[in-house]
Amino acid sequence: MQGGVLVYLLTRQRMEIDVASRWLTILALPTSLYFLYSPLTDFLFKRRTWLILGSLCAATLILVAFQQKTIAAPAPLRLILLSGCLSQLVVASCGGMMGTLRSDGSRKAASSFYQAGSMTFGALATWMLIRESSRVSGATLGWMAAALIGLPGLAALLAPRQPVVETSGVLATLKILGSECKATFLRWDAIPYVIFLALPAGSGAAIGLLPGIAQFYGVGGDQIAWMNGLLGALAIAAGSMVPAVFPHKWPMPRVALFVYLVNALLLGAMALGPMREGNYFASTILYLFTTGCCYSMSTTVALEFMGASGKSGSGRYSVINGLMNVPVLLMISVDGWAAARWGARGLPAIECVAAFATCIPMLVYITVRPMRRTVIHTPLLEALPMQTLASDEASA
Repeated sequence: MQGGVLVYLLTRQRMEIDVASRWLTILALPTSLYFLYSPLTDFLFKRRTWLILGSLCAATLILVAFQQKTIAAPAPLRLILLSGCLSQLVVASCGGMMGTLRSDGSRKAASSFYQAGSMTFGALATWMLIRESSRVSGATLGWMAAALIGLPGLAALLAPRQPVVETSGVLATLKILGSECKATFLRWDAIPYVIFLALPAGSGAAIGLLPGIAQFYGVGGDQIAWMNGLLGALAIAAGSMVPAVFPHKWPMPRVALFVYLVNALLLGAMALGPMREGNYFASTILYLFTTGCCYSMSTTVALEFMGASGKSGSGRYSVINGLMNVPVLLMISVDGWAAARWGARGLPAIECVAAFATCIPMLVYITVRPMRRTVIHTPLLEALPMQTLASDEASA
């Protein structure tokens, strides 16, 4: 609900795009701040249980928000914000579960399928909700949105058993948590990872705002629904799966930066090209394709930074993923400001400039000094048969 569909619905209810952009920035805050509460998913229940609880509770709040007369008001938007907070428990749980995979190939495949699934389903939901927004009432649209958020979480019941860290008490648990966090964050080699994941390039921030400028390119509501929904879903899915076939010996951070630059060039083409349907369609579909690729590679780099999941995998992944979402929040705000100041061309232009200004120096640095991944030792990892671990990796 924090993507293109919300911007479309808000602007359709006569909210200005710069105001909608500011609200979108606020609603995206949980994606950067959820590390404050998401470590809960490492305790009390299994991570897949937290995943189900988060998705169902988030869906309930969305349903209540859409029962209001309009969602372009503070009260329903606050409910959507709270729903976003709960939905981040799903992200944290998924990160902890992916962190249990041991081989690079399994992690890269998991990152690709994770991004392909989440982004594709999100794009399909955008298509459906935008398409039906002019055909059904707001209350009915709320039921549809709630179903799209809550029901997919039940798929976690099919997740295989995963290795866990057994501890003998609170002190032993705190000792393990401190050791894992120190090995991940308190080292000099963590600095390049932090800078890399904070880059404004390849953030996909424009995905949620492109429907807001589509009208200036002569694109209508149904066309937006198809381009940013169904066709966009296929483009994102295809792009997300590309990194899974990259050779293991390729340095993922360096390859990712090249893709970030290609992604930025496509936005540059939209900004400099004619304001016609063809330019919007071609630039958007290629942008969505490369954004899916960017997201999968960013997740793979994040898992390199996190290391093994251990006892604190969900918590550490939340911190890292929160860092990855900082440039998204920044660019959503900057994109909205640029669109309000310079018109529809300003939105893609500012993203293109920001990407080139940050990616090229980073590419030069990691070419001279390659990044070194995190190594986590978990001697208390529960012993599971190797066959079980292999099946876990294959399932992911």
